[in-house]
Amino acid sequence: MGKDESIVEPFANLTLPEKEALRKTLREQYARVCEKKLKLNMARGKPGKEQLDLVSGILTVLSEPADCVDEDLDVRNYGNLSGLPSAKRLFAEILDCKPEQCFIGGSASLQLMYDLIAKAYTHGLRHSPRPWSREPQVKWLCPAPGYDRHFGVSRSFGMELITVPMTAEGPDMDLVEELVKDPAVKGMWCVPKYSNPQGIVYSERTIARIAALRPAAPDFALMWDNAYCVHEVYGAYLPFPDIIRLCAQAGNPDMVYEFASTSKITFPGAGISVMACSEENQAYLQGLLKFQIISYDKVNQLRHVRFLRDKAHTIEVMQMHAKVLAPKFSCVTETLKREIGPLGLATWENPKGGYFVSVNTLPGLAKRTLELCAGAGVTMTAAGATYPYGKDPADSNIRIAPSYPALEELEQAMEIFCLCLKLAALEK
Repeated sequence: MGKDESIVEPFANLTLPEKEALRKTLREQYARVCEKKLKLNMARGKPGKEQLDLVSGILTVLSEPADCVDEDLDVRNYGNLSGLPSAKRLFAEILDCKPEQCFIGGSASLQLMYDLIAKAYTHGLRHSPRPWSREPQVKWLCPAPGYDRHFGVSRSFGMELITVPMTAEGPDMDLVEELVKDPAVKGMWCVPKYSNPQGIVYSERTIARIAALRPAAPDFALMWDNAYCVHEVYGAYLPFPDIIRLCAQAGNPDMVYEFASTSKITFPGAGISVMACSEENQAYLQGLLKFQIISYDKVNQLRHVRFLRDKAHTIEVMQMHAKVLAPKFSCVTETLKREIGPLGLATWENPKGGYFVSVNTLPGLAKRTLELCAGAGVTMTAAGATYPYGKDPADSNIRIAPSYPALEELEQAMEIFCLCLKLAALEK
C-alpha cells in the first residue's frame, strides 16, 4: 500500500480542505483494500506455524514403552496427583521456587486459575472465614490495560471488578494499598513480566510493595500469572524475583499463587502448566483436588521434561522462538513509527518480550479503527477488551498480536491498520 506522501505533519495542523482531500484519498485506498476480501488475523497471541514446527521434536521423545518410565514411575498409569517429580523440578527451576511448591496441570494455566477461584467459592481458601459464595460481596483488583481472560474469570463469578491503572513500573501501588483495606477485596490479577498487553516488567520496588501488602481479607489471593517468564523477544534472558519467597519474607507466605505454562514454549494445545504456592496451601488444595482428578496427563509431562530438559535448554528453545518473533514485533513498531508517529495519532509500547504490542490512540478512536479493520478483513482483539467489563474509558487502547500471521501477511495487516486509524481520526 505504501505511505501517503501527502501526510507530512500532524492532522491537527491541516486545514479543513486539506483534511477533506486526504479523507477522500484514504477512503479510496480503503475501498480498494475491502475489494480484496482479505482474511488476516491478529486477534490472539497464538504462535505461528513456524514456531510450532521448530518444537515438534517433542512428539517423538517418547517412542517406546521403556521411554514412559521416569524415576521408576510408569507415567501411563494412575497416581501422582500433583505431577511428576521431574516436572515439578523443571518448573521450580524456571520459576526459582521449590519443587514441593509446584502443582502440575494440563495445557492451560487458565484452568488452574479458574479452578482455584471456583474452590474459593465452593469451599473457601485455607484462611477463608467462609466460602466466597457466602460472602455478601466479592471485589477484585484488575490492573488495566490487562488480560481479558482474567477479567472474564472474575466476571463469571459475579465479582465487582475494580480497575487499577498500570504505570511504567506495574500497578498503581498507592491505589492498591488503599483498596486492599476493604475486606471485600479478595484478590488481584498480575502479569508481572512482559505484561499483557503492554509488555511492562514490574519494577523491584513494585514487586516488594506487592509482597508486603496487608490486605484486610485474610484470604486475599494474589494471582501471579507469570505467563511470559522466559519469553524474551529481544536480548538475553531477564532474571526475575521469586514472588513466593518474597511474600514469605514479608510475612505473607500464603497470599500468592503463581501460574505459568509451556503454552508458548511448546504447543498451546498440548502443553503443561503449573500452580506454585506455599506447601501449606498445596496440602489444602490437593486435599480438595483428590476428589476431582487422579492426575493430569503425566505422559505429556514426561514429554516436556525430556524435551525441555532444564531451564538453560528451555531458554535456548525460547531464543529460537525469538528469532521468529523479533522481525514480527519490529514490523509492528516500525510501521507504526513510519505511518502513525509523524501524525500524533497514537503512542505505543516497544516491549522487549511477551506476545503483544499495546497501542494507545487519541481518545475516541479505538473502536472505530477496529470496525474499519474488520471491514477490510483484519481481525483484532475487540476494543475495550483490555479493561474490566470491556469498557475502555478513553476508547483508546488496542492490543496487537503479531505472532500468528506470516511476516508478509503481518506487513499487509499493519498497513491496513494504520490506514484505518488515519481514517478514524479524520472522521472524528
